[in-house]
Amino acid sequence: MWLKIIIVLLFLAIVASLSSGLVFLLKDMGSSSKRTLYALGVRITLAALLLLCIWYGYYSGILSNTAPWAGQY
Repeated sequence: MWLKIIIVLLFLAIVASLSSGLVFLLKDMGSSSKRTLYALGVRITLAALLLLCIWYGYYSGILSNTAPWAGQY
């Protein structure tokens, strides 16, 4: 249960970082500020953490694939 909550929180943090990066991009247009670059770095780090959490959940059996088209072959 905790892993699913962490995954949702990481996804929401990625969306927040994406929107803050857009705001920084529009506000700092023509400026030499690096806030947009830092927001991109934060978003990449959060996305890597999200992928690691999903991989760990699938590998450990906490998360599973229950899609009807994902049959056993």
